[in-house]
Amino acid sequence: MKIKVMKFGGTSVAKPEARMTSAMRVISAKEQGYSPVVVVSAIGRKGAPYATDTLLNLLREIDPNVEPDPRELDMMIACGEIMSAVIFAHTLKTLGHPAQAFRGGQAGIRTDGVYGNARIVGINPISLLRSIEQDKIPVVCGFQGVFVLNEGDPGGELTTLGRGGSDTTGAAIGAALQADAVEIYTDVDGVKTADPDAVKEAPTLRKVTYDEVAEIAHLGAKVVHPRAAEIAMNYGIPLWVKSTFTDDEGTEIVTRETFPGRRVTGVTHTGKLVYLQFDLIHAAEGDRAMLESRIYETMAKYGISLFMLNLSPSSTGFAVPRSQYPIVEGVLDGLVIPLSGEEKRVYLVQIGSKPSRVVETQASLLSSLGEVCRIPTLLTEGCTMVSLVGHEYMQQPGVFLDVLSTLVGGQVTVLQTSDSDYSLSCLVPEADTNRAVKLLHDRFKLAEVS
Repeated sequence: MKIKVMKFGGTSVAKPEARMTSAMRVISAKEQGYSPVVVVSAIGRKGAPYATDTLLNLLREIDPNVEPDPRELDMMIACGEIMSAVIFAHTLKTLGHPAQAFRGGQAGIRTDGVYGNARIVGINPISLLRSIEQDKIPVVCGFQGVFVLNEGDPGGELTTLGRGGSDTTGAAIGAALQADAVEIYTDVDGVKTADPDAVKEAPTLRKVTYDEVAEIAHLGAKVVHPRAAEIAMNYGIPLWVKSTFTDDEGTEIVTRETFPGRRVTGVTHTGKLVYLQFDLIHAAEGDRAMLESRIYETMAKYGISLFMLNLSPSSTGFAVPRSQYPIVEGVLDGLVIPLSGEEKRVYLVQIGSKPSRVVETQASLLSSLGEVCRIPTLLTEGCTMVSLVGHEYMQQPGVFLDVLSTLVGGQVTVLQTSDSDYSLSCLVPEADTNRAVKLLHDRFKLAEVS
């Protein structure tokens, strides 16, 4: 039995014409001798009547001051994929191919029970295999699974896998079924060397490694979710990224052993960021590690995504998505960090040069306890992260200089830098995003990549 998992994103199932095109791709795979298993996202994107964001807003518009319960949020937004799976299965039936829709739990997907950002802990695909044996095409809801606390509990709790979770569903099902391939269909031809909005002529990469595509995804590109790449890599599942709407061959994602070599893969960028730099110069030397630990633990507790982490003897800093900054400000501004020891000290975080009412109130209340040491935090708004991604390339002498010289020569201000084995990132003003991407794309001759 040759199994091919085919995942279709929101734009691929948004309209009847798109669904028909996607369905014909599934039928073509079946005619080529594969047993296709389909995974679908919710219909459409933000603004569409059944898109995830639309369903979220239905709850939040009732009273913006009351945050919906995470359990109920998951139940609500999972409806988008359920509708999509049923509609896609029925579309296949109208074309003469029996199909069967499955919720994530019905497909055997079990998760760790973290509402809104669950991880898959196991898949028992018995119902999918039974459907295939009956010559039906299984159509699975992406982005969801169930958590069963105690074996034998009725039904289980519906959980969602976080943004981009349908890619993860596709890769995980591919691994569970030992599929011959997992194909992720979207509205672009594959993984490109840069965002086409920034570089119109950006070519499609014909082959990249799992490591490279995971790095590209972590650094802002939205073609493949990094968890999907990691799952496919761990289980050796061939992974493809293709366009629903063209016949382009797309991008094949392979192991580093099958595609060695030193190269630059592409230039990517994140969305809008806010950068915070915590000044620890006046903190007692023995307190700094604990203060940093408390700050980062707080960010992890609230599920904040961090970029551009920076540590030095006198400060620490990181960037956060602008969409999450209100949470960060609410949690950190006025945060009291008491430290025990021979000399008990209390630290107070202050975001910005001017203390807020919260900070002033906290300082006043704490004054009776003795000295309160403030941690002033420099705030840089309106920025983004532009990254050069490469395979075994970043550690070469002169690369860092080339990147900085190119950006500074193009009158792009570099606010902060960071690097990893596969990337070199620069924090730049948001207004310069496209120019920075284009400058690096040209400097490293990525238009010549085939």
